[in-house]
Amino acid sequence: MIFSKSLIQWYLQHKRDLPWRKTPQPYPVWLSEIMLQQTRVAQGLPYFLRFIEAFPTVQDMAAAPEEQVLKLWQGLGYYSRARNLHATAKQVAYDLGGSFPPNYAGLLKLKGVGDYTAAAIASISYGEAVPVVDGNVYRVLARYFGIDTDISHSSAKKQFTDLAASLLPKDNASAFNQAMMEFGALQCVPKNPDCGICIFNKECVAFLTGRVNQLPVKLKKTKVTNRYFNYIIVKDGTGKTIVNRRSDKGIWFGLYEFPLLETENVTDEATTLQLIENFEGLGFAPKNIRLLHPDVIIHKLSHQKLHIRFWEVSTDLLLPEAIDNEQVKLFPYPIVIHNFMEKHWE
Repeated sequence: MIFSKSLIQWYLQHKRDLPWRKTPQPYPVWLSEIMLQQTRVAQGLPYFLRFIEAFPTVQDMAAAPEEQVLKLWQGLGYYSRARNLHATAKQVAYDLGGSFPPNYAGLLKLKGVGDYTAAAIASISYGEAVPVVDGNVYRVLARYFGIDTDISHSSAKKQFTDLAASLLPKDNASAFNQAMMEFGALQCVPKNPDCGICIFNKECVAFLTGRVNQLPVKLKKTKVTNRYFNYIIVKDGTGKTIVNRRSDKGIWFGLYEFPLLETENVTDEATTLQLIENFEGLGFAPKNIRLLHPDVIIHKLSHQKLHIRFWEVSTDLLLPEAIDNEQVKLFPYPIVIHNFMEKHWE
């Protein structure tokens, strides 16, 4: 089909020089695909390089402690990806003899590997003719063909997958799938694409009908929950502090944080002081309570908006669970806590 040939030709001329493209081996392809879910290439590339340096093989990642994986991942967000990454590395290294499954069906059985990632690895590493469908692909196809199906609707995935499959050259699945993703990332971008230089501007239905900014259609809105966090930085009698590992299966599972006082609503400073004075989670009566940062720090996640304040308290007690500042910095943290420690806390 003309569309497929033109797209691949564009890709060969414009593709970015990315390290995981230098080899079709499944390990770097898998690592890059997991990292680039909900992450731009510019942000993910330094992380990919650090992971490859720390874990040159899947066996190296499998042998590493989970905390090391989480620490290297710190700042990429969606930390379940990192935990699944580590679990998959163990699955491949210990259960599959160190080799990734050689086809789409087998790859789907890996933890944290869904349709899109399995299709990417299968086509790029093994040449299997299975289409990839991600946000970039939805956008390119919806605009080119003028499809106004709501992509958040359950029927959309099959419709777009079937269409992508019909366009896929069976003998060049790797180049086609990478071209689709690259075209969406570089040319057919979400907002204000430069359609004047697009190779498809004579056939693209969205461009010809003035609907580029209306396609693809996504009607479902994500409900955002507000949460109010007060982190308490403890200084015990020797100047040491306390951090806890999050065991809650919600956000940031497995990462570390300071003792947390969460309130249902925003509270003023006087009310929060009183709550900290009576906070049983500390296990002692805190003294010298002070707000460490005058502004509430807003941290946005996909479904939550966190309103965060950092407080310092002291005690004359020698707390057995307290550790010194150098040890504290070794643990993996949510990026908002890491950034606060780097800027405001010695």
